[in-house]
Amino acid sequence: MSWKITAFAPRSVIEGALLAHEDAFDWDPQIVLSGSEIAEDKPDDWQLEAWLADEPGEAEKGAIAALFAGEVPELIVEQLPDTDWLVTSQQGLEPIRAGRFHVHTPDHPAVNEPGVTDFTIPASQAFGTGQHATTAGCLSMLTHMRKQGVVVRNCADIGTGTGLLAFAALTLWPSALATASDIDQVCVDVVRDNAAANGIAMGPRGGQLVMTVADGMNHPLLAARGPYDLIMANILAGPLVSLAPDFATSLVPGGHLLLAGLLETQEAAVRSACRKAGMRLAARLVNGDWSILWLRKRR
Repeated sequence: MSWKITAFAPRSVIEGALLAHEDAFDWDPQIVLSGSEIAEDKPDDWQLEAWLADEPGEAEKGAIAALFAGEVPELIVEQLPDTDWLVTSQQGLEPIRAGRFHVHTPDHPAVNEPGVTDFTIPASQAFGTGQHATTAGCLSMLTHMRKQGVVVRNCADIGTGTGLLAFAALTLWPSALATASDIDQVCVDVVRDNAAANGIAMGPRGGQLVMTVADGMNHPLLAARGPYDLIMANILAGPLVSLAPDFATSLVPGGHLLLAGLLETQEAAVRSACRKAGMRLAARLVNGDWSILWLRKRR
């Protein structure tokens, strides 16, 4: 990505723009968006950053401006050095410890502690290295579910990204059938490479992982390999609401649903959709601004 657009505004304004981005189903996938606080000692001062491969024109700047409900902050356009911004952004990231797992990039060593599983997830074209609070929350919740006696024989990781949650599920339930999917074709090779690097077998049998490209639950392979004891989806609040009925249909009675990618302010809408689909809350945790939900399908 060789160009960036930056907008500075209060946290509520940037979060509002990010929510609008979730609902923009015609969003240009070549514009990669993120929001973050500017500094730890200024938690209410945020920035919206958009990365583009080519110099942005009026259409691109207009799309970003349209995300703001009120006054549009100044859009600062700059050309970046010719580098892989995603690789650069992940260099030096500190490892995370979440539940039974330690996730790190190749820049950091494994911990090699008894009872702790190390995953090495390099910078890649797919998003989600486990550094994000939602992924860390999912790893913690999966560990909690295992401690609570949850038995998983068949699981699916929807919107898998790097495959990390599927890897974690196979670690906790080594004999389970596992299916991972993502809407992005590039994730197929990313997941396969990460599986090989982390000792995860690819294949259709128990203890192995099958990867496919799918939009939500809409794929013959996902239908054929279901119903599932556990479905994991660390995506966005909007799709989680839309997919709630499909998740419920794809679960066995009493099956488990792990959801993340939603801000705490979006939790009520996601839980309402799941409740209408016949699921009840089993547990929740909040990691930063993000909610992680464990739900169960009613028997």
